[in-house]
Amino acid sequence: MSITHQPSTRFRDEIRTISPWAYAFAALGFLAFQFLFLVMVAKDHNAPSLPIRVLLGLLGGVLLGCYILLIGYVNKDASRRGMSRWLWTLIAIFVPNGLGVVLYFVLRKPSSTCCPQCNATLDPGFSFCPRCRYHLTPVCPRCQRSVSAGDKFCPYCGETLASSGQTPALPSQPA
Repeated sequence: MSITHQPSTRFRDEIRTISPWAYAFAALGFLAFQFLFLVMVAKDHNAPSLPIRVLLGLLGGVLLGCYILLIGYVNKDASRRGMSRWLWTLIAIFVPNGLGVVLYFVLRKPSSTCCPQCNATLDPGFSFCPRCRYHLTPVCPRCQRSVSAGDKFCPYCGETLASSGQTPALPSQPA
């Protein structure tokens, strides 16, 4: 049986950004919930039965662990996007009911990319690199407007872009 190399998914790449400290705190939170429900609640005279306590401990521990991992993700992702790392981490922790995490995902900056020629940081939507003028998107050789990679004809001037199955070439770089 041959094992094929599976390409990495976007979700898997995002999970890798979570810091190891967040995994450690999530594990501690999970174990604390288990201790709370299996040991501390068991001392109460009106405690639920053991299977119910185990179920509640697992459910609460998993929810707490996931919340801690989300806080760890916010911490790393905010710095990766050029935002205040500690401010967004504190908002995610102290705004109640998980609304801090939701606010982060609604208000976060789009992720930036790097220029393939000079490695300058590029914001989304750039057509040219501001440092070296590298064309980041294919353009029509006639009207110089952006076109999609699979287009056969320019949607603006009708110029033939490339033979079928090929993508339009990037214009030559200025000297």
